[in-house]
Amino acid sequence: MAEVFWCTNCLNMSTRPRISFDARGWCNACQWAEEKKTLDWSVRQGELAQILDHHRSKDGQFDCVVPVSGGKDGSYVSYQLKHIHGMHPLAVTVTPALSLELGNQNLKNYIASGFDHIQVSCAGDVLQALNKFGFIHKGFPYFGWLIAIETVPLKMAAKFNLSLIFYGEEGETEYGGSTALKNVPFHGIDFMREVYLEGGQDLVFKEAKLTDEALTFFRFPTEEEIGDNELKITHWSYFENWDPYRNYLVAKEKCGLIEAVDTNTGTFTNFAQNDQALYALHAYMMYLKFGFGRATQDAGIEIRRGAMDREQAINLVKFFDGKYPEQFIDQYLDYYEMTQGEFDAVLDKWVNRDLFEKQNGRWRPNFTIK
Repeated sequence: MAEVFWCTNCLNMSTRPRISFDARGWCNACQWAEEKKTLDWSVRQGELAQILDHHRSKDGQFDCVVPVSGGKDGSYVSYQLKHIHGMHPLAVTVTPALSLELGNQNLKNYIASGFDHIQVSCAGDVLQALNKFGFIHKGFPYFGWLIAIETVPLKMAAKFNLSLIFYGEEGETEYGGSTALKNVPFHGIDFMREVYLEGGQDLVFKEAKLTDEALTFFRFPTEEEIGDNELKITHWSYFENWDPYRNYLVAKEKCGLIEAVDTNTGTFTNFAQNDQALYALHAYMMYLKFGFGRATQDAGIEIRRGAMDREQAINLVKFFDGKYPEQFIDQYLDYYEMTQGEFDAVLDKWVNRDLFEKQNGRWRPNFTIK
């Protein structure tokens, strides 16, 4: 394994998939944050205005689709579309497994704040199988749900004869990864398959041994389903300077978002990813695979928006990152139908042993953040 190093501005690690660094040692997320300060956003706002004018309904019908969970980002995007730009968005939620009561309440509050909404609940046994085999074979504990949040909004758009779909942020550009979409407003299904699903959709389908009928919600819409209505898939972060903390404040004020009482597992924040218990496991496995977890990601966001310096971030990451999600373990074992030994064997399978060593039954880092 090549020598591990960290971004000299934030704490992104060289182990992060698809990440790149410049001569200063800045990761591409920090380079983009720097570029955004001088970017002429009026040009992109002009692009947005033209796109919205082209798709805006003249008779009160829906004119775009926004995937939402009841959290800060989907709430912010749909609020902007409806109340600032005069659009009529159809909000679409894919029910996660092991949903949390706080997330359920936030979704109810969001709907009550004035949004038309469809909630799609995939067959529980099918979602469970895809999540379980995604956990085992991809190291993604909610891989089935991850597939569905890419496929279902597109299928709903096709059903309602809509072509414009707004996701929140383009995470590769904002947080570090591929820069393919940095200056491109739209992307296609192939990009979603290869980057967001990391080419793992067919593998998990094969391992789960499910029928085509069972996988209906988990397949991208066909050309026949789409018809003449070419899908235009985009991210709101292309059109304005993306700020997750601002999104939280708007969602709290306008859409009834409620924070967790305590900080979330593995980080110092309490206002994001409160919809499902499996996210804590996802963040922990990210830590085991790559050496960074939820606190590293949150600290990077705070550094890039100017709310935290690097030394503060290092201290927080050392304290919070990589926490074993103890409080959910019984739920995980029951959901995956695994013993503790089987569950731990999957974790062990995905550990980067260049970065971790096992001590007293837990994986501990053998690196020090620099």
